[in-house]
Amino acid sequence: MIRGFFAKITFLALLIHANLSNAQISQRTEIGGGLGVFNYTGDLVRTYNLATAKPAATIFYRNNISRVISFRTSLTGGQLAASDKDYPIDPQAAKRGASFDLILLELSGCFEYHFLDWRDDKRKLRFTPYLFGGVALFGISGTPNRTTQYSNVQLSIPFGGGMKYVLNPRYYISFELGIRKTFFDYLDNVSSGDLTIKNFQYGNPNDNDNYFFTGLTLTYTFYDIPCASNPYR
Repeated sequence: MIRGFFAKITFLALLIHANLSNAQISQRTEIGGGLGVFNYTGDLVRTYNLATAKPAATIFYRNNISRVISFRTSLTGGQLAASDKDYPIDPQAAKRGASFDLILLELSGCFEYHFLDWRDDKRKLRFTPYLFGGVALFGISGTPNRTTQYSNVQLSIPFGGGMKYVLNPRYYISFELGIRKTFFDYLDNVSSGDLTIKNFQYGNPNDNDNYFFTGLTLTYTFYDIPCASNPYR
């Protein structure tokens, strides 16, 4: 499954490069950063809940392949935590009393697709909605009471969307909400076990944990200066 996903991503990247290699835009590269929150869903929290949000931050480098497609490399980190005691999902969870509190660091690469031609200087449009998707590696630390052996570095699939707004030719701001689909069930350290023992300490072994990043970012754009051409060549 994972190999097939990587093959599709590689094919998409080659296709985009082949179709857009001749595209010319002056806003070729960008850097930026922002602040936001991490959220988690799993055996302790079933749905996205802002009440469980923890602080997070991100920095990134973006290459604009065309006016509508970009590729972004990001480093995002922050705190991820939840507790049965704070927001139990049912009486069994309250009895279980599980909790976790860790630091998560993510390195990702994502393609972005912008729906509107907001980079056209001749238009008055100053905003665009966008979607993104890609692949990421994340590492976790600070997991107490480990009962199962696993690697602290795992794969995730980030995807989501947001809105960008131009402040001036150099700067723009973005609001983004993205989910990280994981293949990992131990962010919360509650997973498989002997389900015949009715002590409510286990979670669903068939339901992997996921995490979210929601945040505001500020981007600085570098403009390419075209070189003068020799008319006599």
